[in-house]
Amino acid sequence: MKGKYDDIIDMPHHVSPRRPRMSREERAAQFMPFMALTGYADVIRETERLTDERPELSESVKEELGRKLHQLCSASGGHPEAAVTYFRPDARKAGGALVTVTGRLKRIDRTEGVMKFEDGREILLEDVTEIESPE
Repeated sequence: MKGKYDDIIDMPHHVSPRRPRMSREERAAQFMPFMALTGYADVIRETERLTDERPELSESVKEELGRKLHQLCSASGGHPEAAVTYFRPDARKAGGALVTVTGRLKRIDRTEGVMKFEDGREILLEDVTEIESPE
């Protein structure tokens, strides 16, 4: 059986005397997909990411939070443990997320409007939506 390329099939592979041989990585890079819009995929991913709206608290919920804050301030022992749910605004887009943290309170500074925890975390009182304390 005679093939179409029998006359060249056994010839040695050509090696250029002027150009150095490409590494495997360089050859593979030639065939990588071309991305004309660099960063476009990141923008799409950010747009798809969902955020929640800041919850509007009723007056009764605000009063309840005020009562719980007062209880935490006057707790015996000085540093009560509490689970605080608060609204954390998103740094990149409108909205944010409700986050719950648990820890020992260092102090509640009403003049600055901040709850300070022993581990260094600070939460703005205006962002707090719920407080639970086992004490």
